[in-house]
Amino acid sequence: MLYRVEGIVIRSMDYGEGNAIVTLCTENAGKVGVLVRGAKKVKSRHAALIQLFTTGEFVFFRNNGGLGTLNAGEITKSHHPLREDLVKAAYASYACELLDRVLHDEETGSFWFRQLSACLNALEEDKEPGIIINVFEMKVLQAAGYGPQLDTCVVCDMDKPDEELRISPRLGGVICRSCRHNDPPAMEISPRALKLLRLFALLDLTRLGNVDVKPETRAELKAIMRAFMDMQLGLRLKSQSFLDQLDKYNI
Repeated sequence: MLYRVEGIVIRSMDYGEGNAIVTLCTENAGKVGVLVRGAKKVKSRHAALIQLFTTGEFVFFRNNGGLGTLNAGEITKSHHPLREDLVKAAYASYACELLDRVLHDEETGSFWFRQLSACLNALEEDKEPGIIINVFEMKVLQAAGYGPQLDTCVVCDMDKPDEELRISPRLGGVICRSCRHNDPPAMEISPRALKLLRLFALLDLTRLGNVDVKPETRAELKAIMRAFMDMQLGLRLKSQSFLDQLDKYNI
């Protein structure tokens, strides 16, 4: 069957002599793998089409839900600036790998195509990368069924003042002072950070403007979201390890 889809390259790997297999997050066909013959050869007309983050129109043959074979393709947005910048490339790679690892083929679609597209555009437009990724992580947690409970205590379900709350990645949400014994290592959270997390839970990336966040709040949000991702999803991502190295050397 012949497919014509708009998609974003979220993974690209060499295959055999001069070929490549790309994984696409598409707008209307889910997540699909496509074989691109001769893509790695000199002067291949498809060489640019297989680059990570590339958005384009892909025409491919596919039988019985297996691997597709590219027939034609055209780039609509290359996202070349992301690949030229080490930090932007690291964050964009993390977003793509996270989407690829967490969501099954049938779970991807127009929503995730729009979210990833907005994420890559925001990174390219020099918006704060940590905040962009935090919102993206929140959407992934929600889609996976692990969205944190942020408005009431996750144990007693009571609405308490923000100043009395901590946040428990293990229990999956905020926890009040009376219930703190259920998770003594629960993390402290400032009212400002909690307000932003609630905003992230409601917004999607297509509506995210410039958010002015102080460095200490950014660091707090990053630590909290990392704890949730590690506790709830438990993934080991190569791109996350690279981001950790960037942090280690203050890049």
